[in-house]
Amino acid sequence: MALDVQLQSAAPTAPDPLADAAALAAALAQADVPTLLMTYVELTRDEAMLDRFAPHIGQAFAPPPPPPSDELLADLRAKLAKALAERPRHDELPPRALLQKIMSVGVGQPVDEEFIPLLLDQMGLERPVPRKHRAERPAPSSDFRVLVIGAGLTGLAAGIKLDEAGYDYVIVEKNPEVGGTWYENTYPGVGVDTPSHFYSYSFALNAEWNHYYPRGRDMQAYFLRIADQYDLRRNILFETKVTSCRWDDTRRRWRVALLRPDGSRESLEVNAVINAHGPVNRWSWPKIPGFDSFTGARLHTAAWDHGVDLKGKNVVVVGTGASAAQLVPAIAEQAGRLTVMMRSRHWVIPPADHGSIVPEAVKWAMRHIPHYAEWFRFKTYWAAGDGLFPNVLKDPEWPASETSVSALNEGTRQWALGYLNTVFADRPDLIEKLTPDFPIFSKRIVLDAGWFQALRRDNVDLEVETIDHIDANGLVLKDGRRVEADVIVCATGFDVAKMVGSLEIVGRDGRSLGEEWGEDDPRAYLGVTVPGYPNFFLTVGPNSAPNHAAGQNLISETQIHYIIECLDLMRAQGGEAIEPTKAAFTAWNERIDARMGQMIWTHPKANSYYNNKKGRVFLSFPWRLVDYWTWTRSPDPSALQIS
Repeated sequence: MALDVQLQSAAPTAPDPLADAAALAAALAQADVPTLLMTYVELTRDEAMLDRFAPHIGQAFAPPPPPPSDELLADLRAKLAKALAERPRHDELPPRALLQKIMSVGVGQPVDEEFIPLLLDQMGLERPVPRKHRAERPAPSSDFRVLVIGAGLTGLAAGIKLDEAGYDYVIVEKNPEVGGTWYENTYPGVGVDTPSHFYSYSFALNAEWNHYYPRGRDMQAYFLRIADQYDLRRNILFETKVTSCRWDDTRRRWRVALLRPDGSRESLEVNAVINAHGPVNRWSWPKIPGFDSFTGARLHTAAWDHGVDLKGKNVVVVGTGASAAQLVPAIAEQAGRLTVMMRSRHWVIPPADHGSIVPEAVKWAMRHIPHYAEWFRFKTYWAAGDGLFPNVLKDPEWPASETSVSALNEGTRQWALGYLNTVFADRPDLIEKLTPDFPIFSKRIVLDAGWFQALRRDNVDLEVETIDHIDANGLVLKDGRRVEADVIVCATGFDVAKMVGSLEIVGRDGRSLGEEWGEDDPRAYLGVTVPGYPNFFLTVGPNSAPNHAAGQNLISETQIHYIIECLDLMRAQGGEAIEPTKAAFTAWNERIDARMGQMIWTHPKANSYYNNKKGRVFLSFPWRLVDYWTWTRSPDPSALQIS
């Protein structure tokens, strides 16, 4: 049955901003050309313009084709300005063939038909009619209540979509405000390595991004606006922690224990639980001998103390991953001496537009040119999403190598290596220290937001010797050298593997999910459900992370969609409890394990937080984003047990 959708149109406001000729001209002059082209053709159906521009638009991460002539650019801008003035009306999107051609030309490579439903969803061009407004769907009973744990990216999306589906819900959040990761992480330089115009909800595009890659404060501001726009705080218990969830098989309910801000304990009873607390909030100090004996200031990037003054101090940063690569450029100028302790190497690439400010004229285009923001989101998604997938797929014909898994992966490695060698052409010592010995994409890539230039500074040292122990005044290395420190900063990441954290989850027959998974071996069906735990839904669960690309926002939306589909299916069949069958759970995980052998993350040199202590890749989803999105559009009744 076709899904009810409503075409999103950008109705003009009064006064009409498009009547401002100067603002429109400035926007057309500064806006992204492929996006203007796609916007124009969608508006006018002028397919011939696609053919004229096709030779001049290349795909991301490839040598650029010859640019369009000034005459061709002027013609596009003039025609789009004329079209915006005439405002042609279309009640529907272009025919599918033309839509596919617009997309393919706009990104300089074929966009297959299978991607189009996902792209329309993620662009926000077509949005489903809210479930509670669908005449054929019975409304949920008023006594059916859903608990959402966490008010970050996923939890807020859950609240919005549960409300649209007519479900009563409550969100429990341990912090005093929404935002999750972006409320908690405030260290200098904190930002996102996913482009701004993709790292947001498909149903709430944001025209106000200040940078093409958002700063942490911009992300938090976005979530604050979302909470206001959808009136979410009325359903949130702040400064409250869920300590346990216990399934009552007699009442078919979850009994949930809460810890309130004053230390008191409360309980509530709900029909279903969505665990949206996320994996990147469980940080801890590194286990380095003598760490507690240090008398200076100790900081962790995940719990930054802004009261500590770094000016002129001897600062030691432990770690060289994504957080350190953002932090070090932000504090290097303040520190007297900054020593970076490298625990492992990372591939570093120069992201396009990283650090670049979004011009006001482009913001104007996002706000006022119909569907410009949607087409720019598509272009951004394509470059940061499944277009990168071939890099993580092993080529069985590729010669055994310690440094790559396919010709494409080797080419990407050479590109990153060329960047490293160019930046440090006069510093062979740093080239030697920084060159990884594993395939690019086999663990998280670092986007260079000033990291490499910071390492070139005279007051910055990159130290590769292992730390032996820490004493009152600094670090002692394995070779006996000392590194004096006034401040030690730990950019040492999170405990991602223990996915339930300290939360106690007890299902049927007293089973404990924490005990079954242990410290680092979580498994689920589709990364969302586990047999024996009815009506308990995971998000960002085992083997559902898009580790080949950006896209956690897409995965979160997709999982919330699937969860609500499961609840609707259960209700439609008159059930009170839903869970995967053991057969479906087993078959899914066997598919995961078999597929993982074909992926870069099982390369002998791959070793990252994607792997558990035994080497099993527990985090990564070994297919494309489009596959996960497609497989979770609706639940497979044969894979589920409803009672």
